[in-house]
Amino acid sequence: MANSVTRPRLAVISSGGVSGDSRAEKTAAAAARAGWDVTLIGRSASTRRETHTRGGVTVIRVPVAADMQERSWARRTPRGPRARLAHWGLPDDRALARARSAHAAWVRERTALVGWLGGSPGDPANPAARVRAQALKGWVRLRRQAHQGRVRLYRMERARGAAAVPGPVGDWRADWPALLDWDLAFGPVIEEVGPDVIHAGGVTTIAVGARSAARLRARGLRTAWLYDAHEHVAGVLWPDRARASACPAVEEEFIGRADAVTATSGGLARLLQERYGLSRTPLTVGDAPVAQAARVARADRDGPSVRAVCGLEPEVPLLVHTGRIAPDRGLTTAVEALTELPGTHLALVFDGERGPDLRAVLDSAARAGVRERVHVLPYVPQAQVPGYLASADLGLVCRRATPDGEVALPAKVGEYLHAGLPVVTTEVRAVRALVHRHGVGTVCPAGDAPALAEAVRDALEHRGALARNISAALLEELSWERQSAGLLELYATLAGLPTVPEDGSGHAARTGDDRPVLTPRDLPWPGTGKRERPRKADPEAGISVPDWRPVPPQGQPGQPRVRLGLGCANYAGQLSGFARAVCRARSDVAAEVTMHTTASPLTGYPANVRIPRGQLGGREVKLDRVNRVLGAYTHYLADAFTPAFGWLNGQHIEDDLPALRGAGIEVALLAHGSDVRDPERHMERYAHSLFHAAPEDVLAVLIRNSARNRRVAAESGLPLFATTPDLLDDLPGASWAPLVVDVEGWACERPVMERERPVVVHAPSRRWTKGTERVMPVLEELDRSGAIEFRLAEGMPWSVMRKLVKDADIVVDQFAIGTYGTFACEGMAAGKPVVAFTDERVHKAVGAVPPIVNATPDTLRTALESLLDDRALAARTGEESVAYVRTYHDGRYTAGVLDGFLS
Repeated sequence: MANSVTRPRLAVISSGGVSGDSRAEKTAAAAARAGWDVTLIGRSASTRRETHTRGGVTVIRVPVAADMQERSWARRTPRGPRARLAHWGLPDDRALARARSAHAAWVRERTALVGWLGGSPGDPANPAARVRAQALKGWVRLRRQAHQGRVRLYRMERARGAAAVPGPVGDWRADWPALLDWDLAFGPVIEEVGPDVIHAGGVTTIAVGARSAARLRARGLRTAWLYDAHEHVAGVLWPDRARASACPAVEEEFIGRADAVTATSGGLARLLQERYGLSRTPLTVGDAPVAQAARVARADRDGPSVRAVCGLEPEVPLLVHTGRIAPDRGLTTAVEALTELPGTHLALVFDGERGPDLRAVLDSAARAGVRERVHVLPYVPQAQVPGYLASADLGLVCRRATPDGEVALPAKVGEYLHAGLPVVTTEVRAVRALVHRHGVGTVCPAGDAPALAEAVRDALEHRGALARNISAALLEELSWERQSAGLLELYATLAGLPTVPEDGSGHAARTGDDRPVLTPRDLPWPGTGKRERPRKADPEAGISVPDWRPVPPQGQPGQPRVRLGLGCANYAGQLSGFARAVCRARSDVAAEVTMHTTASPLTGYPANVRIPRGQLGGREVKLDRVNRVLGAYTHYLADAFTPAFGWLNGQHIEDDLPALRGAGIEVALLAHGSDVRDPERHMERYAHSLFHAAPEDVLAVLIRNSARNRRVAAESGLPLFATTPDLLDDLPGASWAPLVVDVEGWACERPVMERERPVVVHAPSRRWTKGTERVMPVLEELDRSGAIEFRLAEGMPWSVMRKLVKDADIVVDQFAIGTYGTFACEGMAAGKPVVAFTDERVHKAVGAVPPIVNATPDTLRTALESLLDDRALAARTGEESVAYVRTYHDGRYTAGVLDGFLS
């Protein structure tokens, strides 16, 4: 089209997930405002390519495989006779996973055959079958031991191989092949876009930018590329020797090929020019906040606040540290300084999972006795950061001096100053110079906790004067609007475009060879439009609406005295039942149930907040949970040891207990079953224990997790509750808080045992947990003979399950645990006789023996035939069952047990 105006194309590469790379986001936004057609390319957390448009920028996230990394590891794996013997036909971890699955399938098949031989209901007295069954059991045990030995040998050899891998060889392709994986993932996308300029952000993308630009030029395009150096890579304390070798090597190979280089500070720019002999000094583009967005965020009184997330009153001194947690960040020194700063709290704003570096900081806080004054907070979108931090008192930079830290001004300094926070810093050259020049903070030696404490006291005492020194001129200098202006001019120069209008039309003039032109666009900076708020998961269709008294929004008048949060497993809807029970029993209690959901139809129980498990690591979810839990609750009931704040601190309630205690929230722990049940002791006690049938890898996880949960329960000193009485053996000191079911909702008018073929329902959530494979032959044979109509209910929604139970005559529950669960309670509430395996000892210990027809897999046929022969007895058992659940499981008994905790 003759008069069409095309915009120049820019591709910005971020090796991360984009949303955590504020520099890449700000770069893309500035270029889009200036008239560029911008594509921001980053890494997808899923296995799919994801594309969307945000603020005039096309964002493409692509999965990054580890093929080149794995290929390198495979090449370095020892291949001698010892390795071949130890690996025993397993070349890699994928082969091991396949072998474990094949072994598990074999074990399941053989253990089912054991049941058919040794416990065959059709011929229980056949001694030959018993002998074959015992022999098969022995063969299964031998194969299991051989398989376990094979796995141990494989892992030992892999560990030996890893230890024997030679050090870095100086070739980045061999030392850190992940750089090649990034190139394989991002390169084709860049070449698909066909940009005029490629912006390679950081050393991990330098090879991608260089290669893609060269390939595009080979196609006849005029693509230029620039390398944006984020750090002095040779001076960074990399986590391993491979990266410490690879990063300087890849930078050295490609930096001289770049059409332009930028750096985050003048010191870094001079160092790069000197180190690599660059013909021009790199352009300095400091990493600074968007000033306009910072002003909007600080003016937003309803926005997220670190003080509110920590649950602290305005007068409590609060220090804040943002960004990566690593040994060189000096945070253990900050924690030690808290011992000399009574009443002062430290907020760590951190975007990552609970790794060894964070654990080390929190462990040091626990040893120092200040753990409840150290808070781990999630990130917010980069435009909201200044407003988020503004409620703190001081910003910390307590890192040790490193070659990289000496030449670069950390992005957090600009964030602190735009938030109005004076800075307390160690003697890191770039930060120290700014603080001294503008009088906006105090300085102390690195690694000296008493000196840091004194610097904090000094800054707190003179905070008003230091804050007043944060001038408008300083903020303008440290603004992205100012810093990005030179970058935009550089882009235009690289693309051969005019940078200012020349024809009076408001548009840049077209170049003579009909290349694209810049047309500034009226796009808002991110964060200056409608405020981004943390989102709650949308309620799932078909879910029952909670019918208990909800916790009111924060700040609403008339708050109940007890605001109880319950989360986050909600197995079999038990938290829903508990919330309903306590709200009915006490008018001063409001409750909020949070539930981590999966795609399973069995998670469709009512809850106030439903969060898909895949979102628990998301910053919005973590921030929302911290705000809600610490800002609204007075009490918290943690079931199944699930975390309260998403995966902010970790994936266990133990990781969140310091923050909950620090906020003054009363906490109790609720156990349901295999979360605390000791598998080894259970297998010793019961011949038909579910753990005998558990897949090997599942059993190992259950042993490990239940041991941790029992330890946390014992060490925490918190009130303990268990929903089934057998768990009191595993949790000394716990109280029985019986399972709660909606007795009226399960009530059924249909009389039992009046049909010629009574309907028998069995509903396993997972077959091995209820001994299903051992009892199925009995039920199927009785069905074939016409004695019963057997209905197996698996993977059905809650509402469908209720209809099946109400239409049944007999409910068959579990034969592998020794107590009854929610399904049995629901069957009893419907007036059905329930058949299950129960250990009368544990029920007598709490004074509640249920009217359940007790049976094992070997006696199930006899138990069912007794109900079929004496139908009046079966009907009376159903009536007694209703009376029993009304006494113990309609919620009144449970609410009474919880009364002491909620007082």
